[in-house]
Amino acid sequence: MDEALLRDVEDAGLNASAPPQQLWRDGWLIRRSPGKAKRARCVNALAPGRRPLAAKLDECQALYRDAGLPVIIRITPFSEPAGLDRDLERLGWARFDDTRVMLLPALAAALERAGAAGRNPPPGFTAQAADAQAFAAAVGRLRGTPAEQIAAHAQRLAASPIRYRGQIWRAGDEVLACGQYAREGGWVGLYDIVVAPSWRHRGLGRALCTSLLHEAVGEGAASAYLQVDAGNAPARAVYRHLGFADGYAYHYRSPEPDAAR
Repeated sequence: MDEALLRDVEDAGLNASAPPQQLWRDGWLIRRSPGKAKRARCVNALAPGRRPLAAKLDECQALYRDAGLPVIIRITPFSEPAGLDRDLERLGWARFDDTRVMLLPALAAALERAGAAGRNPPPGFTAQAADAQAFAAAVGRLRGTPAEQIAAHAQRLAASPIRYRGQIWRAGDEVLACGQYAREGGWVGLYDIVVAPSWRHRGLGRALCTSLLHEAVGEGAASAYLQVDAGNAPARAVYRHLGFADGYAYHYRSPEPDAAR
């Protein structure tokens, strides 16, 4: 795909995941949210800067140590300086969480091909719009997330510069699925798509994504993106069925053994 398009997606993803706890240091965006999402608690190396790499790494390690977090650097095709991934590997920083950014540039056409179905939850389900606190709590329950990370998730959503739209799907009083999207201009990103274990592989995740995308198109979205673990074959199959295709990959590196948790 066109590099300019991919860079637009990277910018949209950075904006949609911005936490309050971030700093700009010599071309690097340093995020220190205590939440679960690594994209909100890692270094994004966006520009080469002027300082030596060793000095920048020392500063990052000190900042994350002060925050009580492992230092993590996110590596994308756009990371700077050039060769950063190779340099970190040489220093012994372990690689983990291979991730794919998947894109659906012609969103409306894809939904039209899918037909009218999918605008609403399946029979027996109700969809509820949720504020940041309620949404983070529901996602946390489905994931088994600790209370501190749930609170950080809610804080990040509430303070996000890009407004999010969260949905909770229930059957009776039971929460069975959650999902949200963040739209910036013509781009919409799907995030936090979570389905209760007993309902996985039954089409509920696909229905939820389709409903969210229909809503986003109604607000002006023309193209969509999402981020998914490269090894999550069931989720990737769902997204391909919707029309998403791989755009680019990223991963993380850290010198700390527990950073991948």
